[in-house]
Amino acid sequence: MSETDGIKMVMAIIRPDKLADVKSALAEAGAPSLTVTNVSGRGSQPAKKGQWRGEEYTVDLHQKVKVECVVADTPADDVVDAIADAAHTGEKGDGKIFVIPVEEAVQVRTGKEGKPAV
Repeated sequence: MSETDGIKMVMAIIRPDKLADVKSALAEAGAPSLTVTNVSGRGSQPAKKGQWRGEEYTVDLHQKVKVECVVADTPADDVVDAIADAAHTGEKGDGKIFVIPVEEAVQVRTGKEGKPAV
């Protein structure tokens, strides 16, 4: 078994207004470290029509938040469940969660590799 077996990146695309709930849920699940990025995208959520200065326009890229969490000691399934429960509204556009195996991890400050780096 290598040093990186069991290290997973859980990546979730969620609604921006659910970020605080997801952060709290991750802390409770034992995975408080995360990276958050503002992104735009579209999926099954319908496009919205808008009007500005008399001109009509279509908004088909919706504002979302991408949350990335790399875990080694906390089971990825627990992290996925925590995010899914906290981000759920039951409406289109709630988002998606992806689990990706991590091939290598290196902590820049200490040089630790594998699970100790996470």
